[in-house]
Amino acid sequence: MQAAHYEFRPKNVGRWIVWSLFALVLLTAPSLFTSSLSVTMLSQMGIAIIACLSYNILLGQGGMLSFGHAVYSGLGSYMAIHALNMLSNGKLNIPVSLLPLVGGLAGMGFAVLLGYVTTRKSGTPFAMITLGVAELVFAMSLMFSEFFGGEAGVSGNRVAGPSWLGITFGPAVQVYYLVAIYTFVCVALMFAFTRTPLGRILNAVRDNPERVEFIGYSTQRVRYFAFVISGFFAGIAGGLGCLLFEIVTAEVVGAHRSGAYLLFTFLGGATFFFGPIIGGILMILASVLLSEITKAWLLYLGLVFLFMVMYAPGGIASLIMMNLRVAAFGFLRKLWVSYLGLGAAALTLLLGAAVMIEMTYHLQLDAAMGPQVKFIGIQFNSGEADHWFGAAFVMLTGLFLFELCRRHYLLEWSQVQEDIEKEIKRREAL
Repeated sequence: MQAAHYEFRPKNVGRWIVWSLFALVLLTAPSLFTSSLSVTMLSQMGIAIIACLSYNILLGQGGMLSFGHAVYSGLGSYMAIHALNMLSNGKLNIPVSLLPLVGGLAGMGFAVLLGYVTTRKSGTPFAMITLGVAELVFAMSLMFSEFFGGEAGVSGNRVAGPSWLGITFGPAVQVYYLVAIYTFVCVALMFAFTRTPLGRILNAVRDNPERVEFIGYSTQRVRYFAFVISGFFAGIAGGLGCLLFEIVTAEVVGAHRSGAYLLFTFLGGATFFFGPIIGGILMILASVLLSEITKAWLLYLGLVFLFMVMYAPGGIASLIMMNLRVAAFGFLRKLWVSYLGLGAAALTLLLGAAVMIEMTYHLQLDAAMGPQVKFIGIQFNSGEADHWFGAAFVMLTGLFLFELCRRHYLLEWSQVQEDIEKEIKRREAL
């Protein structure tokens, strides 16, 4: 009888370091950002990270472009807020900390029901079906006020049930740490999912569905299972949002929320696991901070998305990984001058364009308050032609310089890639 043979793999030290740093950041963030607004924003970032990562199971890992992902996070929010109200009325006896799991189970349940229909198709038909389902659910949220609460929504009180060790979830920092725990666990589970056979075959369905069918797998069933898992994590994000805001309105199932998931997952980088984490952070920074700075924040966001599609379709994560590869071979020092030039030219272009945008918005929305516009601490006069000419001149100068720097950068980048290939061949020869 042959003896059992065990093989021990060395620990991935780098991965342990990354996860430890991630946990440390979640643990210490409220100590660095102590204001109530900052703590609330940190909680929103954790929720957005879970939502964007759950969406990336569809988009990045499965190649399924969904226009209705907010349906599952939103319905999870509604079920969680109703469970919270039942808990407050004494009709339900579960800890408040488990309410996000109620949202997760609700999101999974609706994904089981609706995903069976939507995943029967792929590509453009799948995207159109998800869009139709999203519009249907949003219309229902305004029609069935008994469950959805109409335009006013459904509100609750998270300080319900007995406290445990003095934790009532009244203070915002206690809610943050609950969100942080769920964020860490959900991120770890979704990363683990990418390493499972189902996660691997989902990548194969994305890349070559015909071959997957040929080797005996049902692509529809793989997409369906991934859709259900995605709905579960989206529901958890919705349940956490319910506890954070203590109100759920029709906006949580609207097209704007679904579009935000798509936009920021793409900006972060759908082809890398950590890309949606970056996207979730940017989502809150844009919707909270940028919206307070300017009324034209959606226009700026659209322009950023446009330029990312044109020049960096892999998202911010792809830019990071490409430059890390260059740095690993020691060639990043050849590009730093080009990066400085690109940054300076881009800032010049952005400054000129932003001044023109702000003056245009002022004329359209705040003309009654006079022609004066204050932007980045500088007063501009929207009624003076000189100010318009100056802003246009700065913008065109920045555009010209950016194009020159971009062409020079592309030449240097090509040379660096050739040097890297030569270095790889030299190392292989050794």
